[in-house]
Amino acid sequence: MKKTFALLASLTIVLAAVPAAMATNGTSLIGIGPISRAMGGAGVAAPQDAVSAIFANPAAACFSPYCPGSSVDFAGTWFNPNVDGKTVNNSLPPPFPIPTAEAESQLNPFVVPAIGVSTPINEKLRFGIGMYGVSGLGADYKGTSLPPIYTQLQTMKFAPNLAWLITPDFSVGASVEVVWQNLDLGQGATHDYALGLQLGVLYRLGKFNIGASYTTPESVTHKNVSDFNDPSGELYDLEIESPHTFKFGVAFEPNTSVLLEVYSRWYGWGSAAGYKDFGWDDQWVFGIGGQWRLADRWALRLGYNYGETPLKDNTGFNPFGNTDVQGVPVNNVNYELLRVIGFPAIAEHHFTAGFGFDITKSWILNLSFMYSPEETFSESSAGDALVLESNMSQWSSTFGLTWYF
Repeated sequence: MKKTFALLASLTIVLAAVPAAMATNGTSLIGIGPISRAMGGAGVAAPQDAVSAIFANPAAACFSPYCPGSSVDFAGTWFNPNVDGKTVNNSLPPPFPIPTAEAESQLNPFVVPAIGVSTPINEKLRFGIGMYGVSGLGADYKGTSLPPIYTQLQTMKFAPNLAWLITPDFSVGASVEVVWQNLDLGQGATHDYALGLQLGVLYRLGKFNIGASYTTPESVTHKNVSDFNDPSGELYDLEIESPHTFKFGVAFEPNTSVLLEVYSRWYGWGSAAGYKDFGWDDQWVFGIGGQWRLADRWALRLGYNYGETPLKDNTGFNPFGNTDVQGVPVNNVNYELLRVIGFPAIAEHHFTAGFGFDITKSWILNLSFMYSPEETFSESSAGDALVLESNMSQWSSTFGLTWYF
């Protein structure tokens, strides 16, 4: 275990240097690790590795394939978002210097690492630790023909986990989540920490697993992060709250070769500080994933994830009015530019696939691929004086190694 904690310490440094992840369900990744991501984000009822169990349902560690032994998961996701912004100024008068223009966000592809550890304390208790990037969003239009919008939101978690096998078919679990969040709105990055809790249960009924978990809100206040184009130049604080989240899943495993899981998640964006201030609705997410083991050493996986964008359509907004953002009156044009162009959380459909290969009995290789086809979000001010539009498509690949010991 000393080696494991040394690896965790090293990963902390790596994670801190990772740019904001372009997330897929609101600001949240559909899953953590190559197995969950290959299965459309499944893992609430039947996670196949430690990192996805700690992320999705801390009670599920008691029923994972590595039990009763220990495991360490190493993973990295190569994320490649393609984001375009567009403004059309039909008749918006001064003092709004908004051009008619279209440009591609300048944020580059990046890697998001993750690690998960699970080991038994005794026959009933398992201890685990997960560390991973969980969410983020951003765009960079500096130096383009669009207004010089720059945004990066990044959230990472360090989550010690304890799972208790109460009966052979029922377990409960909890993870204490230490949250690190970074926000940059073009006037300097700020970051801080928060604490949260995830609780989970899992019940096994014959060939079915039924799992559920709840994550508390986790709030970070970013000091002096933006002037929101206030002519005075005064910098204001902004609170960003990761929303309370419910997850529910049912898995069916008729034999050792086939696994199927369906799941849903609910994100409370509409009541979370920061997100509610910028006009987000609550979001339901639905997914399905399957795994087929071919002979002893190969596994094939497919999945699908869908969540309607939480971003509200504010068509008809008054460009001369203001919107209150945590006590700060922000002009509606600047407000909508930041919402629609700066934080384009508009990806909805996610198609996934992957495979696993048992290199040895102790080392497992897993790969996954995700594609989210292009989505367009557009809104206009009253009388179509100003039209704002964002387009996004995404693809990613995740590489992972699992060590059983």
